[in-house]
Amino acid sequence: MNRVVVGLSGGVDSSVAAATLHHQGYEVIGLTLWLMKGKGQCCSEGMVDAATICEQLNIPHHIVDSRDVFQANIIDYLVSGYESGIAPLPCSQCNKAVKFGPMVRYAREQLDCDRIATGHYARIRYDEATGRYQLLRAIDPKKDQSYFLYDLTQDLLAASIFPLGEQTKEETRRIATQFGLKTADKPDSQDLCLIEAHGTMRSFLDKYIDRKEGDIVDLDGKVLGKHNGIHHYTIGQRKGLGIAATEPLYVVKLDPAMNRVIVGNRANAGSLECTVGRMNWMSIPEPSNPIQTQVQVRYQATPVVASVIPLGESRIKLTFDEPQFAITPGQAAVLYDGDVLLGGGIIEK
Repeated sequence: MNRVVVGLSGGVDSSVAAATLHHQGYEVIGLTLWLMKGKGQCCSEGMVDAATICEQLNIPHHIVDSRDVFQANIIDYLVSGYESGIAPLPCSQCNKAVKFGPMVRYAREQLDCDRIATGHYARIRYDEATGRYQLLRAIDPKKDQSYFLYDLTQDLLAASIFPLGEQTKEETRRIATQFGLKTADKPDSQDLCLIEAHGTMRSFLDKYIDRKEGDIVDLDGKVLGKHNGIHHYTIGQRKGLGIAATEPLYVVKLDPAMNRVIVGNRANAGSLECTVGRMNWMSIPEPSNPIQTQVQVRYQATPVVASVIPLGESRIKLTFDEPQFAITPGQAAVLYDGDVLLGGGIIEK
């Protein structure tokens, strides 16, 4: 069956994904998830633009109310994380629990369709030797979004199509213009829809977390200043500390139990190792022995070589040749072999 459900956010990328597949002869059905109220690509403005694209392509458009799912899996997840002194990465969680999983279920149960497509910049291939679907980086390194997709399962990869993975963002804009899509000149959304809807992550968090004044201290516990909520700070942060010192100071740790922000010099913010939990081994089976891979500990960070030591129970230890700056609990560590994403998980400590 040549039918595919395309996730439409109202942006140029998903619009071109739908238009490309429609042009290739697929029976395309547009699907928009209503994630939250307010302005932003994933919200009311995006739904209107997605509907307009479906009208232009003369394809059906479905809207699914996913606000409760988004609240439970993303907003509550973020708030509880920041309250406990970590900085969660919502996008990978959102992709698996809010977008891809529910989209595939809706396609299968409501639309008699086994394939979905999105406007993500990444590639999928099937590896005959291992019998596994593999996730690869996009051709365009500036737009590659594979880092945020590390948590997808084999079933979700098998059901997914990424029409934009083999092209650059400039080509996407050009194709949108060729098709005469309304979204051709629409500005890119921010990576995090919550920031787009609320202005800043700080503004978003202040809606849910009470500000609680505490101390900013050095590694010896000496009080250097005051803060008005540890959720306003992230590991590696230098600007906005509001303290004077003879050398640049960075946030090196958040202490929710004592309500303290701990600062030190740049060397103090470096780590030679970290542990990673909730590992999802995607393109290869879970290794039983140590391996070497390239690792990204944040989006758009330069990949570095690391030794991977399996700890069991979906946990690993990463060791690096050189200290890595501002490894942040709650963020993702994603493992690569060249362009192939091997797996990833959540940094614990």
